[in-house]
Amino acid sequence: MKNTKIGTYVLVPLLISITTHSLANELEQEQTPSERAAGTEFFFSDDSEGFQTRKLSAEFLPHYEKADHYLGVRGSAYQYQVDDWSRDGQKVSFIGRNIDSATANGWVLEAGVFEQGDHALFTFDGSYRTPLAEKTALEVFANRDWVETRPALDAGTNFTFIGAALDQSLGEHVTVVGVAGAQFFSDDNRRDHGRLRLIYQPSLDLGLTLQARYRTYRSSKEDVGRQYFNPKDYEESMLALGWRQRFAGWSAGLTAGFGREKINQDSSQSTRLFELNLQSPVRGSQFLRMNAGYNRSASFYGPDYDYRYVRGEWIVRF
Repeated sequence: MKNTKIGTYVLVPLLISITTHSLANELEQEQTPSERAAGTEFFFSDDSEGFQTRKLSAEFLPHYEKADHYLGVRGSAYQYQVDDWSRDGQKVSFIGRNIDSATANGWVLEAGVFEQGDHALFTFDGSYRTPLAEKTALEVFANRDWVETRPALDAGTNFTFIGAALDQSLGEHVTVVGVAGAQFFSDDNRRDHGRLRLIYQPSLDLGLTLQARYRTYRSSKEDVGRQYFNPKDYEESMLALGWRQRFAGWSAGLTAGFGREKINQDSSQSTRLFELNLQSPVRGSQFLRMNAGYNRSASFYGPDYDYRYVRGEWIVRF
């Protein structure tokens, strides 16, 4: 672990320096006005097994044009807790975002060092979306982080998830999204993921969508020492209703879904999903983004596992 820490601390400042220099030059070449901003981000979650996650972050953005176009740094404090056990963590990250709000094309990146307990990890979370044709877009993504359960955090177990998504519009009312990815765990387990989503928009003015979702994954190892929920074969089919509306530059959305999941050779069981989100205009002196969600699915202890979360970000330009 000492060698891992040394390599991480050398690599991250180098990566951040190179990336910041390159992206700063890109911003200068665009000759668009840039200001500074600062903000805060929070995340809270808990589940029916009593596991809680708390995250509070401070952000400094020396290159800020709008909420979908900035560069900066973020410092985050984490706390995990279940029963009489708790664990604190700290993360320092470079963050950047350059998204076209109208098309969702562009890139997002967070890369840094995350320490918890006696373990340190170079983490990242990023994606890049680009059009391939008038009605086709490709997104590639990568994510590396801790597995957030008590035994996995104690053992320092982490994962790296890489994949790609293809969006294909079929006329004005129908979109098909396919995702393929691979998740590599540090305990030598591997999961191959596949997802498919069919989205139907009955009216272009109502902001209403009907969605058919399917996802599946297969794990290479069956026994991971109960560090995390790890069925050999998993699949879920879901029907969801989505609604999004804009008002005075603000946007609000709601998604509600009901489905069935099948784990290995067991009988299928019901799942549920609810999500809410709110976002202020991306331009202006302040920006606010909030979302919350609820999910019911299976876990170690049976089918009635509940997971709830709320996340928010507030940025002020100065």
